[in-house]
Amino acid sequence: MEMYTDVLLVTANVGSLFDNMEHYGVLKEAWVGEIESDWMREFFGTVQSHKPRFIALHFQEVGGKDYMVNMGHAENFFCNIESNEEMRDFDRVCTYVDNHFKNVDSFTALGSMYFIHKSLKNIYQYDFNVKDFKAVSGQNKYVGSLDEVTTVEKEKFLKNFWPDFKWSRKGFMRTRWIIHNQGLDLVNVHLFHDASNLIACNASPSIYSDNRQKALRYVINRISDSSYTPLPFFLFGDFNFRLDTLSLVQNLSTSAVVQTVTKDSSNEVEKIICEQKDNDHKVLLHIETKMFAYLHQAVFTEDNGRAILKYDKEISAFQDVITEEDILFPPSYPYCEDYTKPTQYMNTRCPSWCDRILMSHTAQDIIHRRDEGASSVVYNTMGPNVCMGDHKPVFLSFALKTNGH
Repeated sequence: MEMYTDVLLVTANVGSLFDNMEHYGVLKEAWVGEIESDWMREFFGTVQSHKPRFIALHFQEVGGKDYMVNMGHAENFFCNIESNEEMRDFDRVCTYVDNHFKNVDSFTALGSMYFIHKSLKNIYQYDFNVKDFKAVSGQNKYVGSLDEVTTVEKEKFLKNFWPDFKWSRKGFMRTRWIIHNQGLDLVNVHLFHDASNLIACNASPSIYSDNRQKALRYVINRISDSSYTPLPFFLFGDFNFRLDTLSLVQNLSTSAVVQTVTKDSSNEVEKIICEQKDNDHKVLLHIETKMFAYLHQAVFTEDNGRAILKYDKEISAFQDVITEEDILFPPSYPYCEDYTKPTQYMNTRCPSWCDRILMSHTAQDIIHRRDEGASSVVYNTMGPNVCMGDHKPVFLSFALKTNGH
């Protein structure tokens, strides 16, 4: 008999929740408290609305940039989610937080939480050491290096992958589950960002895009290799996918005068300024290493950014192995961190769909789709109208086809 289990997958880069503690002077305590409580409220509201029986929460940049100072606060954040009254019907919880920053070679700052509803009976988790599934019970909390934890696989990308770039806490973490006889892999992923908007404009695809492609291909190969029986998989995290910046800039500036400003001492480009030919030569677009200021920001939000979705090309290299639900929400990054401007983007980066939930074709096959009319699959951002930090969390709610009694 075919059965269905309602599942909620959420990915959230929460670095700015912790970084903002240092940013705002007198305002910081109030703002950070507000942002964090709003974050929680939006998450619990999503749970109430979709009523899942299994929840997977994937976090990146736990502790933020200043993780040595903020890691204690990050642990409280996880505890507050777990102990909230809204989660009382989830009687089994598995938490994995890689906060062992002293081990530079393996620290990823990834955190994964899994909640199992009391009504869900047949659920098992894989032990990668004994290569077998075990029934899940109680609260299982692992905070630290995770190297000795056998129910999770974690890997930081090797330094020699990207010899020309600053090595950072990027990597992936995998858990493996059986829900009512349906096995699946859940993989928390954090890929490399664009260090400079100017370098991102140099080529199409950019050098950063090439690096991400290499990293993602590595992850897919790792979770599909012969070490363990391949299962349908969901990859969700901060992929740092960016729009094809060169093509986008060319398109945005077709009717503008483009000036390239170089540093006096060298030919190195310092800024690109596009001025409108008429309209008093108003600056249409201003790009620097960490600045991307476009006059008509609404293009990124109107109709959920559909006009620029064609520049979102990075996933297309993987059509052979992964797919995604249709994107019907605006770019998830970089939102303004000013608590009073929750729907505005910062002028630091070109807005893009960094936070994603991707899946193998076999995973797409086990998503139950209702007949014509109401869809049981929802792919969207959390907290569109409140400040959630610089990334809006992204979620996927669906009914998983499961067999059993």
